[in-house]
Amino acid sequence: MSRETETGEAAWGDLLAPLREDPGRAAVLTDVDGTLAPIVERAEDVRVPEEARRALAALSGRCGLVGCVSGRQALKARELVGLDGVAYAGNHGLELLLPGEDAPAPDPSLDGREGDAAEFVAGLDAGQLAAVGLRGEDKGPIQALHWRGAEDEARAQSRAGEIAIAAGKAGLKPHWGRKVLELRPAGGGGKDSAVGSLLAGDGLDCAVYAGDDRTDLDAFRRLRELREAGELRTAVCVGIVSPEAPAELAEESDVTVEGPQGWLRILEWLAE
Repeated sequence: MSRETETGEAAWGDLLAPLREDPGRAAVLTDVDGTLAPIVERAEDVRVPEEARRALAALSGRCGLVGCVSGRQALKARELVGLDGVAYAGNHGLELLLPGEDAPAPDPSLDGREGDAAEFVAGLDAGQLAAVGLRGEDKGPIQALHWRGAEDEARAQSRAGEIAIAAGKAGLKPHWGRKVLELRPAGGGGKDSAVGSLLAGDGLDCAVYAGDDRTDLDAFRRLRELREAGELRTAVCVGIVSPEAPAELAEESDVTVEGPQGWLRILEWLAE
């Protein structure tokens, strides 16, 4: 499929038309931070705009599936988005929280390894991390180190690189995001796995996924695999571009839009 850059509805209307024509068979899947909500200096200060919440709420009443696929824990993603009628794949696919459920289901591959990343991070010198501007975030089985807003971001990122190497030697899987390093147990999870789980239900044959970072590329690839296998007739990958976005994002997107506002326009169009 050809790649297109946003120029308004003309750039993506034809690609997404099947989802609007038959919404009961359509899935709308979205990353949260940097896609639904603008990136801010501290992750705890992120807010989903009310307009985006309204569009998702409208779509959840029309579409076969609306899902948020997030690096946050599933319950925290639901708290941030504020909608109970949406499915949430949290911790990059290590948790699945379906509408109406009180607690997320963990990925079975985690069994016995839920604390590996936390144990590794606990062994790091907290004073040294703080000195270079690395801030820890405890996400249960995933541990994140952020450096957005550090006094010397290059120095903080360099230290994060050293930690990533050590974590890999300790049997963890490092993942890089926008000014964040995440340490995960090896095996299981991934946004590709999350997308596969969410789309496993009967009756869905059209899907769109929007994301802004490297981990979203895994979701893009799974959508295309499902289309090539004949399980989806329409699969559209929307890249949310910004100065921080990896170059591969635009290369692997079917359509690119500028920031969360560009994605909001598509959500509102789908909800019409």
